[in-house]
Amino acid sequence: MPQYAVSSDRLPALLQAMPKAELHIHIEGSLEPELIFALAQRNGVQLAYSSVEALRAAYAFTDLQSFLDIYYAGASVLLKEDDFHDMAWAYLTKAAAENVLHTELFFDPQTHTERGVSFETVIKGLSRACDRARAELGVDATLIMCFLRHLSEEDAIKTLEASLPWRDLFIGVGLDSSERGHPPEKFTQVFARCRELGLHVVAHAGEEGPAQYIINALDILKVERIDHGVRCVEDAALVKRLAAEGMPLTVCPLSNVKLCVFKTMADHNLKTLLDAGLKVTINSDDPAYFGGYLNQNFLETFAGLGLDADAAYTLARNSFEASFATDEAKAGWIARLDATFASFTAAA
Repeated sequence: MPQYAVSSDRLPALLQAMPKAELHIHIEGSLEPELIFALAQRNGVQLAYSSVEALRAAYAFTDLQSFLDIYYAGASVLLKEDDFHDMAWAYLTKAAAENVLHTELFFDPQTHTERGVSFETVIKGLSRACDRARAELGVDATLIMCFLRHLSEEDAIKTLEASLPWRDLFIGVGLDSSERGHPPEKFTQVFARCRELGLHVVAHAGEEGPAQYIINALDILKVERIDHGVRCVEDAALVKRLAAEGMPLTVCPLSNVKLCVFKTMADHNLKTLLDAGLKVTINSDDPAYFGGYLNQNFLETFAGLGLDADAAYTLARNSFEASFATDEAKAGWIARLDATFASFTAAA
């Protein structure tokens, strides 16, 4: 890997300027309070909070479940195709401004279908925003449909069947929501069916759940990426396996601190994971709730852990290599990454 000499005072500018991909972003988790209130007014939805400030004040989470309670309440304002378009478009314009060239957006159809919103409404709104981002922003945006793990596998199978008329509008499936008490093997059948359909498969594992959940996601669900995965360090053999297989981890530092997985950023194990040779990426998870989009995650992680430009290059390159884009697209993005680092090194 190249060695880049970039001074510490110029490192923040490099982190923001470098091309990057985001692989762990829940589009419903990008719904800012201002847009929540605007959509509530547009759709005649009564919120439990009197103001944007009151809603933001509720973002004091103690664990994953306390966040999910607010998250699902915020999603209640999403009723029409334009609502889903506007939510995704708001994120995608921010992503473009942060030099995100490629993003794979998680969406949770069950959050909406159980409220009477059709799958068609959800997917068409999100897909329209992705098409627009490619045309107007130069951001390559794709969709990954997630199953809510606190619901049954039967419900996940029904969701998959409902999605099939729009199979060409999403590239893969994931597994999210409450991890504790909902192991990956709960969804063995639906993931097998998804693989048969040629969909990419990923799963949240090892955030609040144990290292064994990561192993089960690999061996039973046969996932291609692990979302989060920070608790892999509890199993030395697993860490070696992840490194040997080049299995990507989509780590979300600000989220981990906000949800008390780590007490402070200085306590985060991302540097440990990098030093162990794991294919780590940095992502924002639910940026409206966790204090920052992708660049803010980079800035605070690097400040908290004392990482350097070489780590920045590795993380950015990992994000492209771990994506589900074509090899040709990846090569083009990495060439742009190399050019950015060369310019910063030359100016040093």
